[in-house]
Amino acid sequence: MKVYKFGGASVKDAEGVKNLIKVLNEVGSENRLIVVSAMGKTTNALEVVVKDYLETTRIPSSLEEVKAYHRNIMTELFPDVEAPVFFKTEALFTELENFLQHNKSTQYDFVYDQIVSYGELVSTTIVSEYLNYQNIDSTWLDARNFIKTDSTYRDAQVNWNKTQELIKENIDPNKLNVIQGFISSDPNNFTTTLGREGSDYSAAIMAYCLNAENVTIWKDVPGVLNADPRFFNNAELLNQISYEEAIELAFYGASVIHPKTLQPLQRKEIPLFVRSFINPSGEGTAVSKGKTIFPEIPCFIVKKDQVLISLSSLDFSFMVEENISEIFRLFHLYQMKVDLIQNSAISFRVCVDNKFNQLEKLIQHLKARFKVNYKTGVSLYTIRHFNTEAINSLEKDKNVLLKQLTQNTVQLVAEN
Repeated sequence: MKVYKFGGASVKDAEGVKNLIKVLNEVGSENRLIVVSAMGKTTNALEVVVKDYLETTRIPSSLEEVKAYHRNIMTELFPDVEAPVFFKTEALFTELENFLQHNKSTQYDFVYDQIVSYGELVSTTIVSEYLNYQNIDSTWLDARNFIKTDSTYRDAQVNWNKTQELIKENIDPNKLNVIQGFISSDPNNFTTTLGREGSDYSAAIMAYCLNAENVTIWKDVPGVLNADPRFFNNAELLNQISYEEAIELAFYGASVIHPKTLQPLQRKEIPLFVRSFINPSGEGTAVSKGKTIFPEIPCFIVKKDQVLISLSSLDFSFMVEENISEIFRLFHLYQMKVDLIQNSAISFRVCVDNKFNQLEKLIQHLKARFKVNYKTGVSLYTIRHFNTEAINSLEKDKNVLLKQLTQNTVQLVAEN
């Protein structure tokens, strides 16, 4: 069996769903499990529904926009308005409305998972029904019946033993199965979600439990590139990277594959391919055991809107374990993600991501014990497998505030 994952961009409209069929006709649809995300920007739209609902505790009008978006896609795909897909999706939206009417919880994360999950439930229903409409027999599956987790809403932890048992016993690998990414359920059968890159992770979970031959993530790019083309010119395709290299790139901020997706695949050495749904015949990128990276060229990563903090002790004492442990305690307290560290005997410089907008509180706390300077709006650049030419090209016309080199990686913080 092979596992395919199609993200929201690949099924954002009727043409996207038709193209999914074209991809399957070209690469094969037998013995496949297809993991599908919510269509287009549906998750964002449902997040608005969550916000509106918690403010009013009524069914918000923003839900109608979500329903209309999917209705328009179905109308283009199914000429017969009496087609079963219309009734099945309406039943799902009725379920959601019943939850909104009877729910008593105001816990954001819980409510979020119960509402946002319907994006995947509706998208997979449409895809599965369209496959059958095109005479490609498919079986629609509810991921919540198979992927079991704890009750950490929005970032659920998988119960691997229970999940493996349910998947092995109930999913027929000889069929074409369509299942949701991102969603799961807890011991009380409430819906949970798997956090960042949840749909990719769902594909990896399924592949691990089914001992799949491989996993393919279909994207709107040729594969994994050595740089984000939005920020760097002449980005090149990487034909091969190892699991370890992919994890390294993701750690430094590359939008490659999230480490939690790679970990179950690495354990069973299941190859992962990143290929283009626009050009299914293209080679794409293979992520597997073996050669670290091919071709061996510099890989460029940028993280915008970072904060560079410079600290020193008030009495010029050394920045040793006691001071540093206190600094990291505060970073943890204020949810700062540390991306780069550089320290000397009496100073400590760190580049952080102020994702949760708690910088001012952190700075006030730090000033009680340290001399503090900081600069917001800086960019953190990373080059893996660097050479002199790559460093020179990156530093050109930039005011570099901090630079650090290791054997395979150079990082620098610069003003935008």
